[in-house]
Amino acid sequence: MARITLETLINAPVERVFDLSMNIDLHKLSMAKTNEEAIAGRTSGIIQEGESVTWRAKHLGVIQKLTVKITKVDRPRYFKDEMLKGAFKSMAHEHIFEARGKQTLMLDVFEFESPFGPIGRLFNALFLANYMRKLLAERNEVIKRVAESEEWRKLEGVE
Repeated sequence: MARITLETLINAPVERVFDLSMNIDLHKLSMAKTNEEAIAGRTSGIIQEGESVTWRAKHLGVIQKLTVKITKVDRPRYFKDEMLKGAFKSMAHEHIFEARGKQTLMLDVFEFESPFGPIGRLFNALFLANYMRKLLAERNEVIKRVAESEEWRKLEGVE
C-alpha cells in the first residue's frame, strides 16, 4: 500500500480550514483542471459524517468515477474519507488539523493500493504516487489561498 503524507501551514483559523476541506464546492474548484464533478450523493456544500459523494473526473487521460464516504468526523480536528467504489483496490484519506495560534497545520495522510498486484505496485512506484502527491498538493494550495483570502465567504457553510 502506498502512503502519501503532506503538511500545509495555513494562516487561518482551524474551523475555517476544516470546513473548507469538507466543502464539495471548494473541492470542485481545486480540481478544475481534471474537470472533477460531484455527480451523486452529496453534490454541494459541506459533506457530513456518513454521507458519500461520487466524483467524475479525467485522470491520466481516462474519465473515472470514484465514490467516497466520510467515515469519521471530529470537527475541527479530524475527518476520514474512504473509497466505496473506484479505480483503486483501496483508498483512505485522513485529514488532520492542528490549531497553532492563528494558523492551522493541515496534515493529509493518503493511503491507496492499486489493483493488479505486482504490476499495480510497480505503477504506484514509477508514476501514480507522484501524480497523487502533486494532485493533493494542488488541492491544498487552493484551500490555503481561499482560507487566507476573503474567497471563503462565498462558500456555503464555511465559518
